[in-house]
Amino acid sequence: MYGKIFRAIGLMSGTSLDGIDAAIINSDGKVINSIGSSLTYPYDPKLRQKIRNLFGMPLERNAVTRHVSSELTLEHARAVRGLLELAGGKIESIDVIGFHGQTVFHAPEKRMTCQIGDGDLLARELGVTVVADFRTNDIAHGGQGAPLVPLFHKALAEPLEKPISILNIGGVANLTWISADDGIIAFDTGPGNALINDWVFEKAGNGMDEGGALARSGMVDKEILRAMLTNSYFERPYPKSLDRGYFNLDSVCSLSNEDGAATLTAFTAACVAKAENILPSRPIRWLVSGGGRHNLTLMSELRACLKDEVVPIEIAGWQGDSLEAQAFGFLAVRSLLGLPITLPSTTGCSHPVSGGTFYYP
Repeated sequence: MYGKIFRAIGLMSGTSLDGIDAAIINSDGKVINSIGSSLTYPYDPKLRQKIRNLFGMPLERNAVTRHVSSELTLEHARAVRGLLELAGGKIESIDVIGFHGQTVFHAPEKRMTCQIGDGDLLARELGVTVVADFRTNDIAHGGQGAPLVPLFHKALAEPLEKPISILNIGGVANLTWISADDGIIAFDTGPGNALINDWVFEKAGNGMDEGGALARSGMVDKEILRAMLTNSYFERPYPKSLDRGYFNLDSVCSLSNEDGAATLTAFTAACVAKAENILPSRPIRWLVSGGGRHNLTLMSELRACLKDEVVPIEIAGWQGDSLEAQAFGFLAVRSLLGLPITLPSTTGCSHPVSGGTFYYP
């Protein structure tokens, strides 16, 4: 099958819990031949809360988790149908779907990770081959199981001047650093939007700090920030990865709504600055993707913390809202071909490994 160009749909629902990103990509598994349409399919608030209730614990396959998993899967099927309607295409034109599922627990130090979602149900519902369960094989070979998108970043960044850092700010923030000779490293820098979102949800019932407005109206508590930055995670060597719930709100619980948001936003940026200090060399530019790039206060904090240019990923001509969905379409193709989806330098696995479980209609 080498040389064949596959038409793939990638699906990603991140720990920020805003919804399902779906994107079409055409690839032979080595290069990105073209990028197609994409959309974000928002979660129903009731489903969002059901998923939130599952965060932070390894799951037994009981009736409750099976029900939520099935409901989540059917929402992904609706997202695919919506995407194809937008693109004016038919399901028969799709060769494979990359289905990440929803991460609810991630503890690589215990060799455990859990994503809910039923690949078999999705394949039967849509009549298309589905690749799911991308993390398990990496963990089985000593890896962190995350981040998974660096090889896609590398393929996209082929024409760009390097060294370069690509920073994805979802619920957790992770970076991919690519050297001038195309070496690659990756790791989670710390919290992304998760702590900010949880704070705003707890205090105001909103899903996020829209545009960073709440943080912008507050003051950073520098003493609390310094204490938060002493966490032992920052001393660990990379590759390394985090569960969404690794950090919590305890440190800022005494602050006002505004000051809490400001301090948590500064914390996310300061974690990235700590990561910059351990990179092999400074990047020429930071390209920022994920929902965090819409937070103007966070972007301002990043520019203040980092030594080099910080810009939204659209500057490179990429689509920041659908990048991870595109990545899982690309990884699904690589999985079908038995190509590696993780490397020792990106997850700590013992050798380059492929992954994914295949489900057929």
